[in-house]
Order: sequence, then structure tokens, then C-alpha cells
Amino acid sequence: MEKMSSIYVAGHSGLVGSSIVKALKGKGYENIVTYSHKARDLTVSWMVDLLFHNESPEYVFLAAAKVGGINANTLYPGEFIRDNLLIQTSVLEAARLSKVKKLIFLGSSCIYPKFADQPIKEESLLAGPLELTNIGYALSKIVGTEMCKAYRKQWGCNYISVMPSNLYGENDNFSLENSHVLPAIMRKFHEAKTNEVDSVKLWGTGNARREFLHTDDLADALIFLMLNYDDPQHINIGTGEDVTIKELADIIRKVVGYEGEIVWDTNVPDGTPRKLLDVSKLNDLGWKHKITLIEGIERTYDWFKKNYNTIRR
Repeated sequence: MEKMSSIYVAGHSGLVGSSIVKALKGKGYENIVTYSHKARDLTVSWMVDLLFHNESPEYVFLAAAKVGGINANTLYPGEFIRDNLLIQTSVLEAARLSKVKKLIFLGSSCIYPKFADQPIKEESLLAGPLELTNIGYALSKIVGTEMCKAYRKQWGCNYISVMPSNLYGENDNFSLENSHVLPAIMRKFHEAKTNEVDSVKLWGTGNARREFLHTDDLADALIFLMLNYDDPQHINIGTGEDVTIKELADIIRKVVGYEGEIVWDTNVPDGTPRKLLDVSKLNDLGWKHKITLIEGIERTYDWFKKNYNTIRR
């Protein structure tokens, strides 16, 4: 991938895509192709075909996806599996037909079995039943991963798949209905502090363990893998460290400066008990995360405050 190579970032305005664009520009890549959802709906194959025909990208980062937390996955399971399958199928096929040199498909750690051995190795895929609260999303990402392998085997497409851990960072979705756990907690504490509310209700028991990766670290890893990895086997991206949701809430509360009480709503499911990725394969290649959880939360909260009136909600 040369500095002037044509690079298409699908989903450039989202949490992951915006970090990829920022990282590419920071490393001197100038020919970056982006389209808004209105300009090119990636669930519509002819729109995707037209995009690839007009732009002829040489490299693709497929970061576009319909994403959300437990609540959104529970309420809209049909949309999650339908939209993600349509996006993946349209982009992978258009990339094949236009002879893209290399494509990175972003999966998710939720593809792994609910009770997978910890830390979760890449080989754990399809080794057990999935967590039911996000099964539609997980299945769509498993299909995308297997499509990359199948396209490589049948047509020689240089497609690779990556499985990031839980992501967070600037430009996240802070909706209280369909965001992930970290931004939702951050917004709840901020608004409770602002409105002088004595307590905040959080979902679950707080005992589930999660691994969190800042999207700037993810973007750096993706570029590293674009340049250094060509294996058909998918690869995990994470920090190799996890915390309980209670520990996460305590960190966010301190960063926000909220002093009220936390009430845990145990009627809401925790989801998978633990999701810690084995990132030894990536570390052995020479990449390791740089942003600590506390530093990443501080950066995210600074961005959140500055952009509070325009955040996605």
C-alpha cells in the first residue's frame, strides 16, 4: 500500500471508520475514498458496484456495519442480521469484481462462543453456542469472516478478517438505547452530575468482564495488518487486559467527577460472562496497543464534553 494508493474506507463517519481515516492521513496516505450513507447505501448492491466502478479503490477497510449494545440487538435482531449481511455481501463482491488488491473485514469478538476458554484464541470460532442477546449480529460477522476465506480459496481474493475487542473512543454513539456499555455509562454519569441527580441506574450485575480497545489503537493495528498480514485465518485485536463492568464504572465515574450512588439493575442480562481475547498472535507480529484504559476514557470524555450538543444519541 503506497502513499498515493487509492484507499476506500467504508463507514468513514462512524467510530471505527473516522479513526481509520485519521490514522491514514497521519501516516501520509492522501488518496482516501469516502462516501456518506446518503450518497452510497452499502446495503444496495448496485450503489456499491457503481462506487467501485467510479473509484477503482486498490485497498479497502470494511468498517461499515450496523452495531449496538444488548438493548439494540434485542429489539432489532432482524435489522442487525439483514443489514450486515447485505453490506458485507455487496462490498466483498464489488471488491472481487474490481480486482481490489487487499481488503480488511472487521468482525467482532462476539463471534466467539459464550463460554469460550479465556483468553479467547482465534481457533475458538464455532466451538460452542453463541450469546443469545446478540446472536444476529454475531452470525452476520461469522458469515463475513467465512466469506473472506471462501473468496480467497475460490477466486484468490486477498481478504483478511480481524476480530477487535469492545471498542470506544471519540465519535462514539452515546445513545442510551442502542449504544455500547462504555459510552452509555459515560453519558449517564455526565448528565447525572450536570443535573445533580443522586443516583444512576446501570444494567446488569456489574460482574461481567470486558476488554476495551481505543479506536485509535485499532486503526493503527489495521494499517499495520494491511501492510504485514496476509493469512486466511482471522486475527484478534485487543489489549489482552480486561475489567469488570463495576471496575469500568468506577473509572468513568472518577473521570467524570460524579459522586452519586450506582444502582445495579439485576433484571437486565449481563450478556457473555467474560470476553478477553488472546492477542499473542498479533503481538508476535510486532504490534501492541499503546493507549491505557484510563487515558482512553479521559480522551473520550474530553471529546464528549466539547461535542455534547452534537453527539450521536
